[in-house]
Amino acid sequence: MKFVNTSYIILTSLLLFVVSCKKSPPTPTVEYKKSKGVFICNEGNYTYGNASLSFYEPNTKTIDNQVFYNANDFPLGDVCMSMTIKDTLGFLVINNSGKIIILNTNTFKHIATITGLTSPRYILIISNTKAYISDLYNKNIAIFNPETFEITGNIRIGNSTENMVQFENRVFATSWSYNNKVYKINTDTDKLTDSLTVAKQPNSIILDKNNKLWVLSDGGFPGIPGGQDTAALTKIDASTFTIEKTYKFSSSDASPTQLKINGTKDTLFFINGTWASGGSFDFGIFRMPVNAEFLPDIPFIPQENNLFYGLGIDPVTSEIYVSDAIDYLQKGIVFHYKSDATMIDSFKTDIIPSYFCFKP
Repeated sequence: MKFVNTSYIILTSLLLFVVSCKKSPPTPTVEYKKSKGVFICNEGNYTYGNASLSFYEPNTKTIDNQVFYNANDFPLGDVCMSMTIKDTLGFLVINNSGKIIILNTNTFKHIATITGLTSPRYILIISNTKAYISDLYNKNIAIFNPETFEITGNIRIGNSTENMVQFENRVFATSWSYNNKVYKINTDTDKLTDSLTVAKQPNSIILDKNNKLWVLSDGGFPGIPGGQDTAALTKIDASTFTIEKTYKFSSSDASPTQLKINGTKDTLFFINGTWASGGSFDFGIFRMPVNAEFLPDIPFIPQENNLFYGLGIDPVTSEIYVSDAIDYLQKGIVFHYKSDATMIDSFKTDIIPSYFCFKP
């Protein structure tokens, strides 16, 4: 009978067991190093925590999706609302998660996270050591230091705040949710100093080459507190903070959003459309010179059967980016146009692409 070394068998079995139980090495995260391009904030589905970040290189027409997750191996959170760049830092506003994620704009690597916010919307960099954060539900604008990432104070507004723009030592903030105000803030004292009444639900604001503020109000919708108002575009002198002209939309169905301006700051762009898919002859991207006497009545880029949702204008080339949210469930599409509306490219992103941030 052949002798069997049972000790050897037991030892071999134990080694095989240990090897089989050993965890596989983690999948290495993707290393990115990008040049000039466009960051695209994909909101994701509300409460699903599937927000994401895409990066598009116009020179090569290359789109990379999920760049933050691929570089860091963890997700952004719930609703990627907007993004602001300062030097090589990118500040991502994650609305429903109540936080700001800071990343390196060259490597996409996570640097820090600011938490404890209520419902942040947009960031405005005031100086090297000061930035403002607007908020949908908190009645204050938060102040933070973009070098240390610390919350340093609050500005009492008394209502929600949305888009912001700076002129000299003043910041002008719209109050969108059921409200009809534009607020003026002194950046030296961080105090609210004045307000103007405009058409209901001012959702966006820009500053043109003549130091005129332009405020776009969607007018709300039937059943909201105070009732629906007619949508309007309001021209305000930034120096005197007085209304110069109000352009009323002719139809109560108008629901304009996403007011932007071109690189030379002499032409306005906005979306006029619907929350439902499907187009109309008067839906799409509209273009308007800042010296125009009347609102445009024909779309510069017709919506057709798309659902235009986000709009961005390259501050250098004035090229146009518009997103199609499709049905708010599947991955969206971005259309890229020359400044004369000639199509350059189109590409798929992730769910609900909504905000464009241009990396120089």
